[in-house]
Order: sequence, then structure tokens, then C-alpha cells
Amino acid sequence: MINFKEQEKIDSARGALALRAQIEPLVDRIWGKGLKNLCFLGIGGTWASCLQVVCYMKERTEMEVFAMNAAEYNTTGDRRIGPGTCVVISSVTGTTEEIIQAVRLVQKKGAEVIGFIDKADAELAGLVDHCITYKSNEQTKFFITADRFMCLAGEMTEYEKMYAQFDQYLPEALVEVEKAADGFARDFVSAHKDDALHYFIGGGTLYGAVYSYAMCYWEEMHWLRTKSIHSAEFFHGMLEIVEKDTPVTVFISEDEQRPLGERVAKFLPRICENYTIIDTKDYTMTGISEEYRGRVSHLVMHAVTDRIDAHLVDQTGHDMSLRRYYRKMDY
Repeated sequence: MINFKEQEKIDSARGALALRAQIEPLVDRIWGKGLKNLCFLGIGGTWASCLQVVCYMKERTEMEVFAMNAAEYNTTGDRRIGPGTCVVISSVTGTTEEIIQAVRLVQKKGAEVIGFIDKADAELAGLVDHCITYKSNEQTKFFITADRFMCLAGEMTEYEKMYAQFDQYLPEALVEVEKAADGFARDFVSAHKDDALHYFIGGGTLYGAVYSYAMCYWEEMHWLRTKSIHSAEFFHGMLEIVEKDTPVTVFISEDEQRPLGERVAKFLPRICENYTIIDTKDYTMTGISEEYRGRVSHLVMHAVTDRIDAHLVDQTGHDMSLRRYYRKMDY
């Protein structure tokens, strides 16, 4: 397999799961002081991760939990944020202007900030109230935090059992997904690398992932034109511009919003011959119980799209680190 470092991927996922040893006592202390609400705050790709974790939580908890776009907060604010608010952020570089400004503002309002900052010496790492440093695996960090809060609220009695299973099996299971998806990914790229515009559709925890994949990866990293849409919204606008040869990919999750994706997948063959269905259920997750698969659908999707990215680089020769404007200009 091209561009595939198996042990590195396993070690990375295992290290992220091991962050529970740092996250749990931190969340426990914040919970013990009294929690008014929980805010996941981001911009760009981190905003997409916020959408995923809030979707995951909103049907499982009675806590007030919401996602906030940093740039929007900096201009309009949000009166829900104040004393008793825990704000959770993530940043790779620790230098994103919108996040730095938003953190300062929420702290002035009395909120407490947990920051997952990949670089321990970044400005943002010194600004947040609590910093945990570990590279990549943003969604795993967010979901562990969410699960711990819900565990303390008595809303996740399966917490210990579920994470014992994830710790033992999940890193290797995700690597096996990548191996299983490799041939598909190669053929998918061959068919779609020259698309003038490609539509990505997803629901549940996969909507944030689909939005991120279209915006952060295909647009920003590959310079390919895309549009992302929630599967619940497909029948309210987008279906009118889908024709026989329109490139459309539907990601179907195994969480509670799965029927939304299935509805789109069932309809598309009636009007389109250029669609692709990527269903996380089609991939074996050895050691992961059926009841927990929906909790990691977003990670299965990421494993599949990792292989698509690898083959895009191989077939187009485009380096994913190239940027025309992002962090190249003042704006």
C-alpha cells in the first residue's frame, strides 16, 4: 500500500486513547465545581469536529452542549457562555487568530477553557486554562471529553466497558479498515480526480466529517471543487441539480441518523448513474461490539478517506501541504 505507515497509525491511535489518563481527572475537577454548560469551539476543521461531537452528545445528554464557530463568537458573542461554562478547543499550530481571540473573550466572560494543542510551546497552549498536548486525533480527544462528562452525569454507564474495548481493539481495527478500503480508494480516485465538482453527503456524526473532508481536504489540500450537504437536506434543494452524470458520494453512518443516509442512497439510483455509497457498516471492526460501532463511525469514515487522500496524491502528484493563500497572505 502506498503512503501507509501501519505501526505509526496504530501507535498514534493508541496514544490518543491513552489521553484518558489526563482527560478524566481534569473533567472530574471541572464537573466537581459545577457545570452550567459545555461549549465546543472551533474554526474550519476544528469547527467540523465540534459539529461531530455535539451531534453525538445531543441525543445522549440533558446537559446544555453546543458548538460555536470562533469567528462568529468574536463578532456576535453568545450569552450562554460565562461562569460555569467549560469551553473545549483544539488546535494543531496553536496560532489560529480566530481561536486565540475567542479564548481571550470567553475567559473574560468567566468560562474555563480546555485546550488540546498539538504544540506545547504555542501561544495558545499558554493561554488556555488547561492544556493537553498530543499530535492529531482531534475527534478522539473531543469524544473522550464528551463521554467523561456524560459518564459523570450518570448518562453513560457503559463508559468503562466501552473504552476497555476501544483500548484493546480500536487502533488495529481502524488500520484493517484502511487495508480493506485501499482498492476501492484507488478506483474511486481514478474515476473522480478530474471531476469539475463533486458532491459529498452525510448525516449524524458523519456530517461534520463530510463537511471537513470537502472543505479541509478536497478544497484546501487537494484544490478540488466540492460541496458538502447534510443528508437530511438533500431533498430540499440539491436533488434538483443532480443529473445522470453528476458526481455524488454518500457517506452512511451507523449512528441514529443512519436512516437519513439510507434514504438518499435509495433515491439516487433513480436519477443518477455517477454516485458512490460509502457505508461504514461494510467494514469489519474486529473486537468492536455492534452496540459501539455507531460511536466510531466517524473514525471508520476517516480511515476510508485517508486511503482516498493517499491515492489522490499518487495519481495527481499534488502535495497536500501546498497552499495558495492560507497562511500565505494577510486577510
